[in-house]
Amino acid sequence: MIEAGRVTIDGVPAHLGQQADPASAEIRIDGVPLPVAPGLASYLVYKPPGVVTTTSDPQGRPIVTDLVPDEPRIFPVGRLDVDSEGLIILTNDGDLTLRLTHPRYGVHKTYVAMVDGHIDAAALRRLTDGVMLDDGPAAAVSAKLVDRYREASIVEIVMGEGRNRIVRRMLAAAGHPVQRLTRTAIGPLRDRRLAPGSSRPLTIVEIRDLYAAAGDDDDG
Repeated sequence: MIEAGRVTIDGVPAHLGQQADPASAEIRIDGVPLPVAPGLASYLVYKPPGVVTTTSDPQGRPIVTDLVPDEPRIFPVGRLDVDSEGLIILTNDGDLTLRLTHPRYGVHKTYVAMVDGHIDAAALRRLTDGVMLDDGPAAAVSAKLVDRYREASIVEIVMGEGRNRIVRRMLAAAGHPVQRLTRTAIGPLRDRRLAPGSSRPLTIVEIRDLYAAAGDDDDG
């Protein structure tokens, strides 16, 4: 990769045998930052229902940081409401947190929802065209029917933004209240083997893929 010119250090192509201090140098591969600074920790967590996405809770409910090691201290990236379940990232990488949460990067999150009733093509189209919520319009990147039962439907929704309980509110506005909601992917990151309540460290490749999904930022 170095010989092919794919590696840069502080914006300059690297050369074989070159050394760099990971605590201060910015190392990139194919333009994507390589998270090698010492002390960084990033975990993928499957949050069960009933667990609060915060670092403390005055009501004494289980919190998402209970599902990861105590050290180093890491924080949830965004939120997943207490009634919902699925994937959430905890990290102390501030740059990664910014790229995964700021609307300008538009990293998609994928959800699977079980909803009341038989959702039809018109309702799915309404979700992607946009519905008006009390805090403004909201639209899904995509929405598709996965399965249908006697009195319920399974829908997969991809979102490019995150607001408080936005998926639940959009589906309710479309006439199909949510019975169960699961986040199944964050950008390119999925893990069907991760059990509810469990966690694991993200790999370097997965972190690079998340940075790549967020794109570059010339403003730093």
